Amino acid sequence: MGGFFAAASKEDCVFDLFYGVDYHSHLGTRRAGMAVYSEETGFDRAIHNIENAPFRTKFTKESNQMHGTLGIGCISDFEAQPILVRSHHGTFAVTTVGKINNADEIVEEIIKTNTHFFEMHNGDINPTELVASIINQKENFIDGIKYAQEIIDGSMSMMILTPKGIYLARDKMGRTPIVVGKKADGFCASFENFAYLNLGYENHKELGAGEIAVMNTDGVKTLVTPGDKMKICTFLWIYYGYPSSTYEGINVEQMRYNCGKALAKRDDAKPDIVAGVPDSGTAHAIGYSNESGIPFSRPFIKYTPTWPRSFMPTHQSKRDLIAKMKLIPIRELIEGKSLLLIDDSIVRGTQLRETTEFLYASGAKEVHIRPACPPLVYGCKYLNFSRSTSEMELITRRVIKELEGDNVSDDVLQEYTDPDSPKYQKMVDMICEKLHFTSLRFHRLDDMIESVGIGADKLCTYCWSGRE
Repeated sequence: MGGFFAAASKEDCVFDLFYGVDYHSHLGTRRAGMAVYSEETGFDRAIHNIENAPFRTKFTKESNQMHGTLGIGCISDFEAQPILVRSHHGTFAVTTVGKINNADEIVEEIIKTNTHFFEMHNGDINPTELVASIINQKENFIDGIKYAQEIIDGSMSMMILTPKGIYLARDKMGRTPIVVGKKADGFCASFENFAYLNLGYENHKELGAGEIAVMNTDGVKTLVTPGDKMKICTFLWIYYGYPSSTYEGINVEQMRYNCGKALAKRDDAKPDIVAGVPDSGTAHAIGYSNESGIPFSRPFIKYTPTWPRSFMPTHQSKRDLIAKMKLIPIRELIEGKSLLLIDDSIVRGTQLRETTEFLYASGAKEVHIRPACPPLVYGCKYLNFSRSTSEMELITRRVIKELEGDNVSDDVLQEYTDPDSPKYQKMVDMICEKLHFTSLRFHRLDDMIESVGIGADKLCTYCWSGRE
């Protein structure tokens, strides 16, 4: 995943940019960067690896030495950005959030114009560099951005820093947000709206799906009006969004309370306590507890002082080990008890199985699992979610393969997404057995959509339903 932030200020913007980007640390673990523009000194840019240290530590020097009135920055799970480009548009910097499924085809087409690309260490092309190259195919930024949104299969939101202002473009279906804040000496734009509140900004506007705007110290002007369709990612509320974030007027924490409440209404389990797998499962568990009357407790705590989210290796076995090391059990709240745990989702199942096993080892009598979303059956086509990069890594698909063999038609897969079908129940029972849970019940898709509170036609639920 990834998050970005931009600032345009009549005074120096670097303080706001530094902390605004830092507030997106929950969205990325690998690379971060900032780019600024000053009339006196021109462009300046810095990019650092943040796998072994948080953003603030790596960019302390830049926060003191960089200067400018316009700036963009990002934190990413993937490519290094913002990138700095010189073209017929002049010099500009660009940062993106999204996914390009047809990158190879676009690269081959652009290479015909004698353009070259630098490969990243894994052999891929930097998607943000590709976006810049697409924009450069057109005579101006607006046409270039529109062209990129047109030809990219996937999703792409972007911020482009130029000497005259910062272009803001939300992806054509609005799968990720861009919100604008305002204060006396300028404006900012952000993935997360909470990121600017402590910096003195107030909410100004939220870009609509496909909207393109330009932001400078005087204001924000819409250049391309929003489309009439939106498919914002529902997983933002379930997992990725910070509790204080609000998307399309719906707060993340409140939505998670609604999820827990809906889970409790359909449940017949009688545990001694309800607990959330920290941190994203906590609010769901509070909602469940409030509705059911079963006490909420914290039988294990995530140890974060020296284990920030940034310190997560890319290799899955190491990630699982560190995730386990972070969780510290409280035996006095576990021994002899029946526990009901709510996690945001089950992806591969590895970490939740280990969590369950250490609870049993700590004396738990029962461990009931209630994921806050339906079973993930499809890999995301629109965003780089590290949690579900390959469909065959999903525990649902591994179980379906055991039950159906290698070649499973979409019609059969659809049966496994229907909570009222025998195939769905068989899949859930097998997952429960494999992961050693006492019982397992997933959130229903219709209940989850109702928990958000906006129309189903405005929400992307592809990873659960397989439908656009």
